[in-house]
Amino acid sequence: MFTRDRLIRRLVQLYTGLALYGASSALLVRSGLGLEPWNVLHQGLAERTGLSIGVVLTLVGAAVLLAWIPLRQRPGLGTISNVLVIGMAMDAALVLVPDAHGPVPRITLMLAGIVLNGAATGLYIAARFGPGPRDGLMTGLHQLTGVSIRLVRTGIELTVVATGFALGGTVGIGTLLYALAIGPLAQAFLRVFAVPAASGVSTTVATGQPRGAILRP
Repeated sequence: MFTRDRLIRRLVQLYTGLALYGASSALLVRSGLGLEPWNVLHQGLAERTGLSIGVVLTLVGAAVLLAWIPLRQRPGLGTISNVLVIGMAMDAALVLVPDAHGPVPRITLMLAGIVLNGAATGLYIAARFGPGPRDGLMTGLHQLTGVSIRLVRTGIELTVVATGFALGGTVGIGTLLYALAIGPLAQAFLRVFAVPAASGVSTTVATGQPRGAILRP
């Protein structure tokens, strides 16, 4: 019974986290003050293609997942769900949340989006169903090249931000605040949402993952 209840809790955390991640990204879009790095790219591609940002997010996630094959990374349920759920949740939230006008509403949406993103990240990672597609790309390149996780991640994110900005994506104070705040926020929420390990199972995955496995949409 305990094992089944624990699995149900993990599944609820997984899909709640993914849905909230998509919603948090929509709040950042509506604030107009800057997006998280990968969504700068997604927004830029959406501007160029005419597709919704959620659809672009899903397509880019699927493309990144294909890049796992030569990198010999193994997807989990969370990986596949990441590709399928976040984009749909983001598009749905964009329909419901109007653009913000004026500094106070815009700043409020930006801050709410960043905090909610941290909570969503904690929920998702603590469920322990596998990394997001972008995280697998990061760890795969690290293993292939021997370059540190920090440098690989920095290189990837600078590349996607620069490319997205060139395509018309929004870079601003929200992008900078997100980069500074998401690590501490995710770490704090990981502790809040940690799922107790089954009897006899090590909790190393839950406590050791955050630095190298921050969720990227």
